Amino acid sequence: MDLGLTGRTAAVAGASSGLGYASARALAAEGVRVAICGRDRERIDAAAARIDGGVPLVADVSTVAGATGFVEAAIDALGRVDVLVPNAGGPPPGTFASTPLDAYAPAIELNLLSTVAMCHAAVPAMCERGWGRVVAITSVAVRQPIGSLILSNTARAGVTGFLKTLAIEVAGRGVTVNSVQPGLHLTERARTLYRGDTSGAAAGIPAGALGDPDDLGAVATFLCA
Repeated sequence: MDLGLTGRTAAVAGASSGLGYASARALAAEGVRVAICGRDRERIDAAAARIDGGVPLVADVSTVAGATGFVEAAIDALGRVDVLVPNAGGPPPGTFASTPLDAYAPAIELNLLSTVAMCHAAVPAMCERGWGRVVAITSVAVRQPIGSLILSNTARAGVTGFLKTLAIEVAGRGVTVNSVQPGLHLTERARTLYRGDTSGAAAGIPAGALGDPDDLGAVATFLCA
């Protein structure tokens, strides 16, 4: 199926591995010129080398300044950003009892304010051109909170509210805003949460296996069609 994306441009955050990388690779396969970012130069260069025409950018989207800077650098490199994929790693696990109050602000900046900042940097120009796509990678926890991930639950619920509001405001200007809300996929994040052994997590999934990041990338790309 031709998704009609050839010649478009995309900025995909947090794409040195995992779901961000899978989304970037899927977009590139549809003829999209893709800029990706990560915090480590060696890792992001290696990831870009595996993506046809991938442009590697070093950025830390855990802060508003870093998130804004990534989109600005992507516009400089590509000329414009037609597709924005906000994505960032998750905050540390924890419960209400184990999580100190001062841990909430960094988590909200990481998983809420960074997305707001990227949208502020990219969406106005999309509206002016009359075409744009925002597909944020969030978490299944926005539908059913996960007990051991109180920081992620809190921040990602907030970003979902923001994205739904933005979607209503810009739909009439040719810009769509969606979020994909993945459950457990076989990524570094999952391996970290389960200390390298994801077999127990897979046993709790009806299909008996963790998700394939490439499948999530295909869904994200379809939403850009």
